[in-house]
Amino acid sequence: TAYLTGYSYWDNTPPGTARIARPVIHDEAGGTGTYDDPITIAVGHSKEAFSHSMDYPAGTLFYFPKIRKYAIVEDLCGDGDRPQDGPCHSGKSGKPWLDIYVGGEASGAEDADACMYRITGMQLVYIDPDPDRAVEPGPLTESGCRIFI
Repeated sequence: TAYLTGYSYWDNTPPGTARIARPVIHDEAGGTGTYDDPITIAVGHSKEAFSHSMDYPAGTLFYFPKIRKYAIVEDLCGDGDRPQDGPCHSGKSGKPWLDIYVGGEASGAEDADACMYRITGMQLVYIDPDPDRAVEPGPLTESGCRIFI
């Protein structure tokens, strides 16, 4: 179980972009949620004097049955000089915090915000899942931000 939140084109860092910090298969945040094109996900991280570590390595693959999407770690969640003091790193109620890209560039900030609100909460998640899970392909916001379980 993990606490899932979303971030969009409109509230990314910097806002109005799809920039990502640790590209693996995408140049910018995106993806359709299939095994071959998972959606970008951001994870917590920590900074120390001469080191920087992510809670999950770039390229880690997840599957979320509630939204029927695969996701891949390609971005960082949490800003500032001490991101380890923020919720993305510390988690929620003892569970990891994962922040999935919901898109929204084509549909607008209001739809993206509604999608983020809809998916936020504790969800079952599989790490390093098999490639044969049920998928509803498409960017989250633009494909209706459906919940299945």
